[in-house]
Amino acid sequence: MKLAKPMIPITALLAMFLLAAGAFASEVSQGKTVAYDEAAKTIQIEEYDTNFSDDHRYGQPTGIVSDYDLAKAKVGIPPAAGDVVRIAYDLDGERKVAIKVMNVSKQDLRKK
Repeated sequence: MKLAKPMIPITALLAMFLLAAGAFASEVSQGKTVAYDEAAKTIQIEEYDTNFSDDHRYGQPTGIVSDYDLAKAKVGIPPAAGDVVRIAYDLDGERKVAIKVMNVSKQDLRKK
């Protein structure tokens, strides 16, 4: 019975950490690069949905064009117009601030 008392605070602490992990989650978008300005550190993409098929490996275009601030982002292979990218970002008011940018067309992990 002596073991039960220390387990209660440990279990509560573990539950608190697991619930707090969701607070650090970011949003993710994927789509075709419309414009990429390395000097201004911005990217504009046409977002894709999650309806994957053989004809649309990365999803289907939604027609929604979004701008992202890349000032603090880690960018893998720099994208060119037409490349499909995946962007993890946080919202700062109405502004989308990118955290990471992966050029899916040139870094496709499914090919490995």
